Amino acid sequence: MSHSQTLPLKRQQAENPSDDGSSAIKPSRLKISLPSEDSDKKNVNKRVKDVEICVPIVYGTIAFYLGRKASESQSHKWTVYVRGASNEDLSAVVKRVVFQLHPSFNNPTRVVESPPFEVSECGWGEFEIAINLFFHSDVCEKQLDLYHHLKLYPEDESGPQTTKKPVVIESYNEVVFPEPSENFLARVQNHPAVVVPRLPAGLNLPSPVPIDSMNDNERGDTKGHPLSQWFLNFSEADELLKLASARQQVQAHIVKLQRQLNLLEGLPPSKQPSGYDL
Repeated sequence: MSHSQTLPLKRQQAENPSDDGSSAIKPSRLKISLPSEDSDKKNVNKRVKDVEICVPIVYGTIAFYLGRKASESQSHKWTVYVRGASNEDLSAVVKRVVFQLHPSFNNPTRVVESPPFEVSECGWGEFEIAINLFFHSDVCEKQLDLYHHLKLYPEDESGPQTTKKPVVIESYNEVVFPEPSENFLARVQNHPAVVVPRLPAGLNLPSPVPIDSMNDNERGDTKGHPLSQWFLNFSEADELLKLASARQQVQAHIVKLQRQLNLLEGLPPSKQPSGYDL
């Protein structure tokens, strides 16, 4: 593994279980401070002041119980991965991903140089997986260290395990790059995986410099991934719809409780409130 500088997670995250036994992680914003650079690099990669580039990412695991195929040492097949929050191609930003598995696995340090950034294995035990993201040289010189706990068994273990529904655990983060280089900004300003704010007036960016590891003929996103049906949805629009629905349910419950209280206090129906504004 590389011995370059690392960036730890700056915020702890709490799990938010869903109805199907999977769990998502509440979104948090992870800010990366770019390392200092010497004068030669500053001349090559000029920085754009007062601009931040945001890259939403998701990392996690999907584990399938093997059922009749299961053995004592291989009860589950699982995949650990890093993907774009809406399954976009991350190779314009991420150069490679290193997955550090449990030492009991053959070759526990797995290096993935191109998307999809993932590793699949079979086993029986749960353990913590270290995930190291390395970025292209014009993005950031520091690596980003993430940690994910592989989960094989659902929260509710009252019934038998099923081979039809996997255990899905995913985390969402927004990785922010302040004062990006002009080359990086030019390359990703129209990229679907990257959120670029309105640029300063009069800013002239250089022609985008292609990345050697990117192949236009190869699909780097995970939209057609065989596991995509199990990926959790971190869309902001969907979150707003869920919040609106929850707000309506709370309002209806308040109205119901107020009516019951009025009946107990003997107030006539005509004086019952029609609702509350939250």
